[in-house]
Amino acid sequence: MEEKQLKAEKNNENKTLKLSTSASFIEIVKKERSFLIIIGVAFFSAGIAYPHAQIAMWVGFVLAGYSAIANDSIQTIGTFLASNYNKKWWVLWLYIGFIFLGVVTYSFFEFSGDVSYQRLASKGFETAPESFSFLQIAAPIFLLILTRMRMPVSTTFLILSCFSANLAGIQSMLVKSVSGYFWSFIVAIILYIALAKIIRKFSDSKPHFLWMPIQWITSGLLWAVWVMQDAANIAVYLPRQLNFSEFLGFSIFIFLGLGVLFYLRGDRIQEIVTEKSNIIDIRAATIVDFIYAIILYYFKGVSNIPMSTTWVFLGLLAGREIAMSITDSKGEGKPFIKSISMMWKDASYALTGLLVSIVLALAINPKLDEELIELVKSFF
Repeated sequence: MEEKQLKAEKNNENKTLKLSTSASFIEIVKKERSFLIIIGVAFFSAGIAYPHAQIAMWVGFVLAGYSAIANDSIQTIGTFLASNYNKKWWVLWLYIGFIFLGVVTYSFFEFSGDVSYQRLASKGFETAPESFSFLQIAAPIFLLILTRMRMPVSTTFLILSCFSANLAGIQSMLVKSVSGYFWSFIVAIILYIALAKIIRKFSDSKPHFLWMPIQWITSGLLWAVWVMQDAANIAVYLPRQLNFSEFLGFSIFIFLGLGVLFYLRGDRIQEIVTEKSNIIDIRAATIVDFIYAIILYYFKGVSNIPMSTTWVFLGLLAGREIAMSITDSKGEGKPFIKSISMMWKDASYALTGLLVSIVLALAINPKLDEELIELVKSFF
């Protein structure tokens, strides 16, 4: 009798678990209904457009434009949004939007129609695609899904890898991005330990009114440098030299997409920034933006090879959290173990994005399979 009773209880538990799982799934579907509809329409559009190159390049651009800006917003305008949460969204949008228009307009005229600051002139990306595969058009949709899951993945790897003509292009991006993560991590630790006493006083005093214009200038500078680096991720679908009407389509769409992003206040991916220690303080946000801008500007001058600005940003935040844990674990900083855990979580998301990027690149370009096999063999 006892054995039968135990079996009956176990069966009831399994039924309850299944019902609970089903209920959770239904709740998620209801909650994300609008987003799932958008994703479905996006995949359908990609499926229809990809055989027609002239249509596909604009469909790919539209998908890449919004998904790249939405994911990468945490790096550049994330701290700007966090520290200006009490400002009207359209004021922030117009400021950032007009800086974007100024930066890409300069590139358009300076480099004969190239809006990427010659980032796409590097090996493996110098030729605009004459035809597209479904996965190349759909790659930004995967980025949208990962963004919705609050994963700060690299748009550079996820999108540009799909267009790399050879493995060397991906390798060069990876090497530059890893070095960017390493140096931003080290620089952040050194600077935040050196500035620990000053930063510790932030919570005890109100910021001077001059911090507001300083932060806006710094955020604008950072945004401008980021556009110089990452406009390539969006423009990769388009001709390397745009005519004036194509340029208008490119710039106006991104400008309006930024408006949507500011209206949503960065959406869910913004939590990557707001969960960090004391980041909504305008002084802390300004320091993060300034260091990040300097690092990106340095790497911009190193070579015209595209790099993952996401990895640089995550390295900067990781170094900042570690330094604050070391110098002030009982104050503004988080406990050291929690900082390590947060750093690993962000890094694991970035690595997930890299893995997805490589899988997509291999699926799109069979020649990369052979090069990868040869590369692996060279190590053994």
